[in-house]
Amino acid sequence: MPLALLALAIGAFGIGTTEFVISGLLPEIAGDFGVSIPAAGFLTTGYALGVVVGAPVLAIVGSRVPRKSMLMALMGLFVVGNALSAAASVFALMLAGRIIASLAHGAFFGIGAIVAAGLVAPQKKAGAIAMMFTGLTVANVVGVPLGTLVGQSAGWRVTFFAIAALGVLAVLGIAALVPQQPRPGQARISGELAAFRNPQVLLAMAMTVLGFGGVFTMSTYITPMLTDVAGYAPSSVTWLLVLFGLGMVGGNLVGGRFADRSLMPMLYTALGGLTLALALLPLAAHDKIAAAVVIPLVGAFGFATVPPLQKRVLDQTADAPTLASAVNIGAFNLGNAIAAWLGGLVISAGFGYAAPNAVGAAMAAVALALALLSASLERRTSRGAGSVIVGRSTAVAEAAETEADAHAAPAAR
Repeated sequence: MPLALLALAIGAFGIGTTEFVISGLLPEIAGDFGVSIPAAGFLTTGYALGVVVGAPVLAIVGSRVPRKSMLMALMGLFVVGNALSAAASVFALMLAGRIIASLAHGAFFGIGAIVAAGLVAPQKKAGAIAMMFTGLTVANVVGVPLGTLVGQSAGWRVTFFAIAALGVLAVLGIAALVPQQPRPGQARISGELAAFRNPQVLLAMAMTVLGFGGVFTMSTYITPMLTDVAGYAPSSVTWLLVLFGLGMVGGNLVGGRFADRSLMPMLYTALGGLTLALALLPLAAHDKIAAAVVIPLVGAFGFATVPPLQKRVLDQTADAPTLASAVNIGAFNLGNAIAAWLGGLVISAGFGYAAPNAVGAAMAAVALALALLSASLERRTSRGAGSVIVGRSTAVAEAAETEADAHAAPAAR
């Protein structure tokens, strides 16, 4: 794999840290600003919605800017948002900082996925995308637990200042390692939008929203679930987040490797496993050992969906991938926002901190059904195309035979 993928992984590491560390610090932030935990959950929802809005807008801007320059500019926006979050004096300002940082998220991963896929041979695209997303998953093994530990001991503001510094490091990494690329062609917006008329693109994005969104029904409220339901001490949450992150790393790498070999079966396996793991968690959360076993499985199966879903969108939009690739990243975060909101509703209704996982299981099950539908439609389209080709070949053969007969008739006379 090219060294440039390391630079993309550095940026992904910073983004992953700020996106997921909020789950481990939710009680501290809620207490500092005097809001409830479900209200503090809007820091996750707001971030996710910012990704949804920022992804298409900045992707359109990025289609006319050299990709390396655009990636550096996006990381600069990320630094500003995290610094604002760290310095926030009121909850509204903290939320504003989260949204500013989130605007860079979708376009960075969308453009970064195109760059990563373009650096390798066609049969290695999913693996290259997975390598970039490894930064996001490693953030859950190193960045998020460390950020949680620092936030609980030295204050959550220190964590976000450190994340801003990490963003500066990412800018330097991109400048040093990502090769300078020619300015993208002046792609017409109509061409980028035309990709969304493809039913397979829309189905892939719906799978993204529902499948990966299911992971966030757990991860948004994982800290109160572990402390209030499973009975873990707050200090143990850090190590359980490490287990969750290790599951993410493994699932992402396995998903990328096998998606290059057989994409749809890999997607069935990931979504089916995610559905089962989330369905088990409302029961497993009441036992420390069971919770510690199931939580990394949620991370593994959840992130195993990322490379195949992103590659499927790129495969279906080869002529105009920038907008669709970024919008699909936004779809991941739209699912996160919906999941965090639904999880908050379930908790507010009095069902407890483990109940949102049942909602996540339902979301993942619907995503699996859509994957099966997508494959069925693709097979039907392939059979139809094959029938047309056979029909045309038969017609050509019959026409040739008729013409031969016509030439042979005078000779016979």
